[in-house]
Amino acid sequence: MSRAILLVIGLLAAVLIPWLLGGSETWSRLSGFPLSGLPVMFAMILLCWVLNTLRLRLLLGDQRTKVSPIKSLGVVMAAEFAYCATPGGSGGPLTIMALLGRNGVRPARSSAVFAMDQLSDLLFFLCALSAILIYALFQHLSQRMEWLLIVSAVSMFGGLISCVLVARYHRLLIRLSGRLLIRLNVQSTTRMRWARKLLSFLAAFTDTLKLPFQTLITVFGLTCLHWILRYSVLYLALHGLGADLQWAWSFLIQMLSLSAGQFSLLPGGAGAAELTSAALLAPMVGKSTAAAAILIWRAVTYYFYLLVGGPVFLLMLGRPLLMKLMKLKQA
Repeated sequence: MSRAILLVIGLLAAVLIPWLLGGSETWSRLSGFPLSGLPVMFAMILLCWVLNTLRLRLLLGDQRTKVSPIKSLGVVMAAEFAYCATPGGSGGPLTIMALLGRNGVRPARSSAVFAMDQLSDLLFFLCALSAILIYALFQHLSQRMEWLLIVSAVSMFGGLISCVLVARYHRLLIRLSGRLLIRLNVQSTTRMRWARKLLSFLAAFTDTLKLPFQTLITVFGLTCLHWILRYSVLYLALHGLGADLQWAWSFLIQMLSLSAGQFSLLPGGAGAAELTSAALLAPMVGKSTAAAAILIWRAVTYYFYLLVGGPVFLLMLGRPLLMKLMKLKQA
């Protein structure tokens, strides 16, 4: 119940912040947006789901036969809904593991697939940020944009270094975590169970890394296509509103805004993402244009995920639970 209240508060904040920013001019800016652009944006999101489905099936390797293509698409849509509806997107990986587990995929394998998926995302953002940095060398940037690039570069490379350190010293981390659990008086049986799960995950992740090189390259290519499409929505919204902002800067603004939303631990970053994007975008295109663009952007990349992914989530996770309860009642 508390999570539902938090989601409602976040949704209200997500709508009110842009409206308060743009004031009475926001509606006039929205009314001037060509409606023909919305079907294109929604089609881009549908294509993103298809690309993620292909990526999921490639990462499953020989386990993909256990999950049909339609169910794989359902897993992706349900997981995207969970990302948007839970604090910090915490429900996304749990949804993936639960749905894959119901189709016979071991938890260690499903968690390894999720980890590989996140690693592919991180590599894409590093490549994209590096390209933006090279592009920025030939541009006259304001102090604000230089600051944004520096913060983005430091955070992304920091994340990559953290992943490398964890992979390199995972044995040491396991030993240190074991000592910590002993000091916290965690039972030996619980420690052993967690250790077995961690070792199973590491083995499954290693197997995923051993997929054919062509498969891994294809996964990365699908990742690039997915994020380029998804991060083009704000650019198209601004273009439809008549604003002249380069794609690279709209990409950077979305990356920072959604990162701030994740750190806020609000469902889907609702409120925090709007506030951050408004602060970054308003000085470049004006308050009313920024407010209208943010509303369109979030309608396509947030509310659409909730409206379409919600029924899929309930169908795949809610119906089996209901059937289980009915069986218990009959017994």
